Amino acid sequence: MISNLKTYLADPFLNRLYQAVRKAGPARSISLDLTHVCNLRCTGCYYFEEGMDRHQSPKEEAVFDAFIEREKERGTNFITIVGGEPSLALGRLKKAYDNFKISVATNGIRKIPFEGFEHLPIGISVWGSHDTDRRLRGSGKADVFDKALKNYKDDPRAFWYYTVAPGLSDEIERVVEQCIDNGNYVLFNYYSDLSNQGGALDNRIGFEKVRREIDRMIECYPEKILMTSHFNRVVSSGRLFDEHWGYEVCTNLSTNQDINRQRLQNGNPYNPHFRAYNADFTTTRRCCTGVGRDCGSCFDTWEHFSWIMINMRRHLGSKQDFTNWLATMYLFYLINRLVDFEDGIALLPEIHKRIAR
Repeated sequence: MISNLKTYLADPFLNRLYQAVRKAGPARSISLDLTHVCNLRCTGCYYFEEGMDRHQSPKEEAVFDAFIEREKERGTNFITIVGGEPSLALGRLKKAYDNFKISVATNGIRKIPFEGFEHLPIGISVWGSHDTDRRLRGSGKADVFDKALKNYKDDPRAFWYYTVAPGLSDEIERVVEQCIDNGNYVLFNYYSDLSNQGGALDNRIGFEKVRREIDRMIECYPEKILMTSHFNRVVSSGRLFDEHWGYEVCTNLSTNQDINRQRLQNGNPYNPHFRAYNADFTTTRRCCTGVGRDCGSCFDTWEHFSWIMINMRRHLGSKQDFTNWLATMYLFYLINRLVDFEDGIALLPEIHKRIAR
């Protein structure tokens, strides 16, 4: 296998991606709910569906300061910040930004200032067309998508984290066009029907049409889409070689949780540093997006990034498999600005060209 790796890296382009990732070093990552408060109640939001907001963020700033110091001592160097809505806790967001490499997910209603957060990767949620987004996230009234478009117009930090429902593939092209015309990039996510709405939102009908439409968007906008057709296929199908997605293979599990003990001993790889912290900055839960839910309902993009990234050895059997793995790894580092962003964006069209559909 090592000899295969050396052969693949004789390709100058692949070697360039590989060396950039190696130079950045390993991501010793955690997930953090920065606050339990949110200014929306989105239909099917995992955070409120499983009552994660019962872990309330303390008012005492010393508690958060102590958390930062503990994680620095533990060796954490990257945090995915979620919530709740992180833009409602800008002071603590700034402290995290000043002490770690971070990426933040926001609903976009309140703009995260540019000053003081100049290099912050900001993933802005959108769940469909203006009508769909208003229905699912704006309680049928507020056009959250429109507000976020205005807040992040031509913002170099911003990318859209577009969560697509399985029966709404016909909306993808127009939403992507609006995001790109707004001067931003696009990363896709896949909707889980945790509130049992059914119909077009029912993830049990599968994502075949969504997958095909996302692949078409990659072909149309290779310089703007931050995921490959290979990654699209893995997440939407739940298949990686002979493995099927679920709890037994998920790699981002809190390693200090007794509930995960058996999983961590089953022989499948996992991120040994990872913890998913609740908004009290002390307790952890099973994984990023779940407390007790069926992991088969999880189509979370960040979880699937990790699934591929940690399984490098399984991708050494052919140059194409290795290319698929390396492109996934590189795009994770690029999205989160762990590698040079401007250099990486220029490589996007070639990256997409190298991926077999």
